[in-house]
Amino acid sequence: MTQTITTALHAPDPSTRLRAAMAAGTEPDPLLVDDLIARCAVEPDFFVRDMLTWALTRLPAQVTVPRLVDELVSDAPQARSQALHTLSKVGDRSAWPAVTADLLHDADPEVARTAWRAAVALVPAGEELALAGELARELGRGPIDVQRSLSRALAALGEASLDALATARRHRTPRVRAHAAATARILDDPDSDFAYELERAAKLTKPVVPEHDSSTPC
Repeated sequence: MTQTITTALHAPDPSTRLRAAMAAGTEPDPLLVDDLIARCAVEPDFFVRDMLTWALTRLPAQVTVPRLVDELVSDAPQARSQALHTLSKVGDRSAWPAVTADLLHDADPEVARTAWRAAVALVPAGEELALAGELARELGRGPIDVQRSLSRALAALGEASLDALATARRHRTPRVRAHAAATARILDDPDSDFAYELERAAKLTKPVVPEHDSSTPC
């Protein structure tokens, strides 16, 4: 059975791969963990990847977590992203130390976004303020979908994000200040529309004019 599933995971037809991943989760077998994780790194179909993650969550955490942590240093962005996503679903906080600052600030936006979600899911009590400060360094990054993901992560931390956002609202870069203001608004009203709040904050945010230094000649 294990060999059959392994073979089907590499089939050309995505529906065959989907059924194989479903079978792996229906009858969990620790012998499949390496094949499932390896497939996560290269699988092009979103639904198959989602099923692979589900299959991995069906296995014991002591089997999956060490292998998933190993993937976080892979050269392949999808391997890092999928491992982070799966760790967030497994929910084992022993993986927390592996969600490093490098991942939170990964050059690949999909890896970074997944790291933000994983960090919020795995952060232990007492580490929320430090995490909020680290996440706030990403304010203003990327297009609106990336900014929305970061705002959701900061909002999920609740009051732990308030100081970091207050600091960011005094940042010299208008884009950062606007993103911080929109995120603060999301904390106040989770049902508000992020795109609207961001646009509104951008209009209200004015460039910081440096104070005139009288010692500097005009």
